[in-house]
Amino acid sequence: MKNMPRPVLYGALIVALIVLSIVSLSAGQIWIPWHVWSGVSDDPRWTIILELRLPRTILGIFVGAALGVSGAALQGYTRNPLADPGVLGVSPMAAFGAVVTLYFDLATQVPWLLPTGAMIGAFAGIWILLTLSGSASSILTFILAGVILNTVASAGVALAMNLAPTPWAVNEIINWLMGALADRSVDEVRFAVPFIAVGCGILFTLSRALDALTLGESTARSLGIRIDRTRILLAIGIGLATGASVAVTGVIGFVGLVTPHLLRPLVGARPGALLIPSALAGAVLVLAADIIVRLTPSPAELKLGVAMSILGGPFFLLLLIHMRRRAA
Repeated sequence: MKNMPRPVLYGALIVALIVLSIVSLSAGQIWIPWHVWSGVSDDPRWTIILELRLPRTILGIFVGAALGVSGAALQGYTRNPLADPGVLGVSPMAAFGAVVTLYFDLATQVPWLLPTGAMIGAFAGIWILLTLSGSASSILTFILAGVILNTVASAGVALAMNLAPTPWAVNEIINWLMGALADRSVDEVRFAVPFIAVGCGILFTLSRALDALTLGESTARSLGIRIDRTRILLAIGIGLATGASVAVTGVIGFVGLVTPHLLRPLVGARPGALLIPSALAGAVLVLAADIIVRLTPSPAELKLGVAMSILGGPFFLLLLIHMRRRAA
């Protein structure tokens, strides 16, 4: 497929994001009719828009952007089309940090401890990852260190669930791990958005390094790319962006895996060119999925993380089949 001109692609994604943002503010159990938008500000439905749906929409945009650009950056760095933010183990460590606060019932007593615990887990994951991989290691060693960290963090979460003191604690942990944008407030927006913005900004600066790495590490070094610096910035960027996302929404999978693959036929194989479109498309994907979740007829609202897993599982299978056919 011929690459789409960048202005056309950016314009289409931005228009889709604007349209979905308006729908996100309007859709739900109580629909906001169009005349409310041009009506008086004392309409009681404005409370629903400003206090419930606006924070949810903003978080959907930023969390989707964080996961999308993190997936594109990680796939570009590892040159592995199956990589996503969870591979580095930072997201599982963030989840483990949040689960600890739920296990000891700290989040109920002091609500801000849950996102704080998740961010502490994410930063601890970054430190452990960089320590395990070393400053002069290969990409393979870096990935293996992430896999080890992912395994340990997942084991910690499973242990906390197994030893949870009450069934209520287990239920809280499971509900949070499913991932959702529902019932989020302005406080979560204020907490997460600065970290996500800084993390995405760091990842955007890696465009040239990711492009150079497609030629191999030796060639990239000859072009002046510092592999160790790139790895550190990649880990910090993904840690900030995905750690803050997990801190306020729980675990939402497959966005980082799916988004770059949807765009690659339109953008091309150059990893640096995928970063900004993946951020926009990730926001579009999460907002669209969240709207579908709200409109799904069910007694209880389907969790966004579950919905993304339902959509991402078949996509992952099709991707593997396609890779096998191409290899054959």
